[in-house]
Amino acid sequence: MSKQQHFDVLIIGTGSAGLMSALQLSDDLNIALIAKDKLLEGSSYYAQGGISAVLDINDNFTTHVQDTLSTAKGLGDKTAIRFMVENAPKAIASLERSGVEFTKDKDNYHLTTEGGHSHRRVVHIADKTGQSIQINLLKSVKEKNNITLFENYIAIDLLIKSHDCHGAYILNKNTHQVESFISHKTIIATGGASKAYLYTSNPDTSTGDGIAMAYRAKCVITNMEFTQFHPTCLYHPHAKSFLITEALRGEGGKLILPNGKTFMHEFDSREELAPRDIVARAIDAQIKIHGLDCVYLDISFKDKNWIKQHFPTIYKKCQSLGIDIAIDAIPVVPAAHYTCGGVQTNLNSQTNVGNLYAVGEVAYTGVHGANRMASNSLLECVVFAKSCANHINQQSTTLAHKKFSQWDASKAAPSKEKVVVSHLWDEIRRIMWNFVGIVRSNKRLKYAQYRLDQIQAEVNDYYKLYLISSDLIELRNLVQSAQLIVQSAISRTESRGLHYNEDYPQQANQATNTIIKKS
Repeated sequence: MSKQQHFDVLIIGTGSAGLMSALQLSDDLNIALIAKDKLLEGSSYYAQGGISAVLDINDNFTTHVQDTLSTAKGLGDKTAIRFMVENAPKAIASLERSGVEFTKDKDNYHLTTEGGHSHRRVVHIADKTGQSIQINLLKSVKEKNNITLFENYIAIDLLIKSHDCHGAYILNKNTHQVESFISHKTIIATGGASKAYLYTSNPDTSTGDGIAMAYRAKCVITNMEFTQFHPTCLYHPHAKSFLITEALRGEGGKLILPNGKTFMHEFDSREELAPRDIVARAIDAQIKIHGLDCVYLDISFKDKNWIKQHFPTIYKKCQSLGIDIAIDAIPVVPAAHYTCGGVQTNLNSQTNVGNLYAVGEVAYTGVHGANRMASNSLLECVVFAKSCANHINQQSTTLAHKKFSQWDASKAAPSKEKVVVSHLWDEIRRIMWNFVGIVRSNKRLKYAQYRLDQIQAEVNDYYKLYLISSDLIELRNLVQSAQLIVQSAISRTESRGLHYNEDYPQQANQATNTIIKKS
């Protein structure tokens, strides 16, 4: 008999959004916090850059809002952006109360700049901001008596009754048993879907789980065609998913060809500090025109001690691979980095399904629109986690828990063909990279849709016949997320922000969101 557990609030995901939500919820609530892998494994942990916030006397909220709107290419929700920007200083203060120590220059924050920003407004902890935030938030969570942590548990599907959410079926990866987590309120904080691509800066956990589960539960999914490709991922056979932070370009780093020639001036007057979509397409063009494996990012004109002080993580990583960035330029390529679309939410992080909230990269709040401005993502996590928790704190959780049938695996058989799962996983990622990448076309998108439909049919058959496993759950979610990206990309008959289609190179006069909802 499978296990059933009851909680006031179920939080699926232990990145910055999940941990901050847990910390802001009332101590009177009984909270379950689910990690599909190790507690700290996730995109937040690997975020190097920082958090944007107006903390300088020469900066102001209006400019931060305008910079974000400009980067969003007509699809930014001004109300949501202003809400995030005006709450940014308070978000920084909340993190500091949890023990986060931001890099200071004497008594002031050391502020850096990144693409799209017109002021220095990115507060950071050297080049390991996400890691420091995660460690400190987790420490604070572990000090709370009302929060129970579940490590190595992966959600399968949400428990839905009368269009309300009441928890989720979750696989205990240690016992291989499916458990029912029944809750009054559920928060999805599972991150994005960039693992759908062959080359990505994301860890293996970014398989679109929350987006796929929410879609199956009939949530509104918005603007999934906007996958942000980070322009500078380290190009090296032994450097899996290692990002070279945009802050390095913010401090003057130059993109160059193998012969040392710069090229960004040919694409945008802001050169290396243009928004990420422009920089990624520029690099992609140079690689294709010159038949290169990569381009290079050069910061070697800076003093070695300065480099080691400001970018210690990058310096050590490159050094371990035989690259001295104080002497050598860094080989880089674009890689899928951030899912700008996701589960549609309001300012309280509510979805259109009752009792269900979405926070962080899994959500579409409207603050990114067609392109995310650098360092607004960790900010979005913290600000909307707080508004989500505040809303839940005002709701009643005294009603009796709904009853759900236990997970039935009596008709499923043990899988003897695990190679099928790994093969389909690899094929999805290659299809997405080759046909739904930085530059798209109608023909490539239609082929991707055709093949992904076939793969989903195979996955659905496999899912019905065999016992559930972590790999199968992720495969099911990955193909669903990939299909949503392709369907959204086909629907957009223009080029805007991160979505560039050779058959529709112009931007339409009117900006509209791409909305998908399961019938």
